[in-house]
Amino acid sequence: MASTVTTRFDLVVNICHLYPDLMDTYGDKGNIITLVKRCQWHRIKTTVSHVSVGDKLDPEKYDIYFFGGGQDRQQVIVSHDLQSKAKNLKAVIERGSTLLSICGGYQLLQNYFKTLDGTEIRGIGLFDAHTLGSTTRMIQNLHIKLNDEVSHQVKSVYRTTELSIYPTDLIGFENHSGKTYLGKSLKPLGKVIRGAGNNGEDKTEGAIYKNAFGCYLHGSLLPKNPHFADYLISKALQRRYGKIKLKPLDDSIEWQAHKSAIERTKR
Repeated sequence: MASTVTTRFDLVVNICHLYPDLMDTYGDKGNIITLVKRCQWHRIKTTVSHVSVGDKLDPEKYDIYFFGGGQDRQQVIVSHDLQSKAKNLKAVIERGSTLLSICGGYQLLQNYFKTLDGTEIRGIGLFDAHTLGSTTRMIQNLHIKLNDEVSHQVKSVYRTTELSIYPTDLIGFENHSGKTYLGKSLKPLGKVIRGAGNNGEDKTEGAIYKNAFGCYLHGSLLPKNPHFADYLISKALQRRYGKIKLKPLDDSIEWQAHKSAIERTKR
């Protein structure tokens, strides 16, 4: 049974930022900043490595991976290079590493993305899903309810001095024309409350495979959703150290941002 320990400075989270020079639209880099800062507040050391085209991916080095969004042209470039990293990346997810992917990064981890002109951008099949280009631009604040399993897990690890907070949702900003359809056995990250989500049709948003998460929540996602940030940190720590008890933080400002973004979805 995994042990529970208090966070301290001898713990380290090694973060891999995938293709930051090509896949970093709409403030996605803010997710890296949030992970580093929250680890610092939790008295956890971090390292951040950039892995891009032509770089090797060390499957033993990293605890958490981040893959941001990009335009179609950048996705084509990254798609070709990602095939050489696919085996290692999929293997580390099978062994329990944590990954957050957003928009273009999320699409490249699927089976394929077919653009509106018929070009098929090959993915690596980590998520059993595919994306089709459309003429509909889905651009707005996106508010979702986390699926019950993830919501329960988040509640079990997230601690805040804001005792009235019940973190069961996520808020972000979507801007995509690709419509994503999940395979029958793939679970969504959550259900759309307001916005389009995966495709604007079935009310699903994002996808989950083991500790890998994909979504369309730009904005950045993690600064406005501290509970999900700590959940990812806990997942990353567990791979190396077992179950970790994070100390409570004063997230009053973060929850103000969260609530303010949700209010904008109602206008």
